[in-house]
Amino acid sequence: MMTGMDFFRPKNLSETLKILDQPGKKSLIIAGGTDIIPGLHQASERFCQARRLIAIDHLHELNTMIKRKTYIEIGAAVNFTRLAADPVVRQHLPLLSDAASRVGSVQIRNRATIAGNFINNAPCADSLPPLLVYEARIRIRSVNGAYELPLSEILSGPYRTKLKSNELVTSVKVPVTGDGWTGAFYKLGRRRSIAVSRISLAVLLKKRNDHIDACRIACGAVTPVAVRLHNIENECTGQRPTPAFLKMLARSLGNEILSITGLRWSTSYKLPVIQQVFYQLLTELAERRV
Repeated sequence: MMTGMDFFRPKNLSETLKILDQPGKKSLIIAGGTDIIPGLHQASERFCQARRLIAIDHLHELNTMIKRKTYIEIGAAVNFTRLAADPVVRQHLPLLSDAASRVGSVQIRNRATIAGNFINNAPCADSLPPLLVYEARIRIRSVNGAYELPLSEILSGPYRTKLKSNELVTSVKVPVTGDGWTGAFYKLGRRRSIAVSRISLAVLLKKRNDHIDACRIACGAVTPVAVRLHNIENECTGQRPTPAFLKMLARSLGNEILSITGLRWSTSYKLPVIQQVFYQLLTELAERRV
């Protein structure tokens, strides 16, 4: 239950950072609230220890999307409905747009935000595999200044990040891939909509002279946190995407995931599925003309 909690709706980003920097009470940042509000009602230990609730959904600085020369900067409070519908995101970051369109329900997409999705860092977070293969960087601010980190360096464990208690994510900077790249995002849930991911996979592929010039692969839900599979990416480089090679690569992917997770109750069905999906995605991407 939500009891004994102070609520703040700061006028601007500067005021938000000052409230966050006040000692003595744990704060929660709320934008969409799709994780925090259910967590508070369920008396989740992650949320109920907080005594300050700071709303940021109304702050203009956190609700912008700007196309720069080499990247798109997305405000931390931008929701998934905007991401899925934005023509610039759809053109330059199609995997992220696709993932955004599959988050929860229409009502959830209208509220849930891009930063909230990776700050909550659930293993099933839909935006994480695309953001990882796009090599997103996170802009972080506090009263002490601002800095950036790759998203991969912020994720520390299931439902945990390395953000400090007085820090606020202000935007996500997603580099725009150059010519020659093509990709796909896959999500498997127990139903077609309003579904939590059981398996998610994002793949970017670049070919040159019928060989794989570069590859980026990230998975979610099958590992404790979404992760780039660099070993599998390295195996791809310079290889011809023949059926025999792609089958071997799918086996390697299964072994790589198993080395991360160990045997789990879900391994017997998740591992064959993600291997087959990976093989199918790579086959499709290798045949696609860019």
